[in-house]
Amino acid sequence: MHPAVVPTLRGASVVVKKGRLDGQCQAPYYAASILNHMVNHQPALDRTFAALADPVRRAVLERLRNGEATVSELAHPHPISLPAFLKHVGVLRRAGLVSDRKVGRERRCRLAAQPLEAAGNWITQYRRFWGRQLDSLERYLTE
Repeated sequence: MHPAVVPTLRGASVVVKKGRLDGQCQAPYYAASILNHMVNHQPALDRTFAALADPVRRAVLERLRNGEATVSELAHPHPISLPAFLKHVGVLRRAGLVSDRKVGRERRCRLAAQPLEAAGNWITQYRRFWGRQLDSLERYLTE
């Protein structure tokens, strides 16, 4: 079923979808979410920052800075199960931060820098913006 989009007074839209809460529920429910059309959504950047939000994934990226490693080598220092660790690798792979290849019975991972460069560029834009804002505030306060 297609969602209905209902505009609001403040430039956003409410998306209403009809569906079922779970497989056992027979009554339909309506789920609404608000979309702000003024926000520039960048799904790749969102995936990068979501992947970087976890300390295990950041540690994996730090280790891969030194070169390729097997999944077992990457998982070794972390006190979590291998299936849980593989989920972290999957998040990194979907974000484009890690590429992997199978060599015999091993899966070897390597760092992919492009998404990190895009995140760095995004951060740099805001660093410049806030630098100018703070410089302006400092000038105002010294006058």
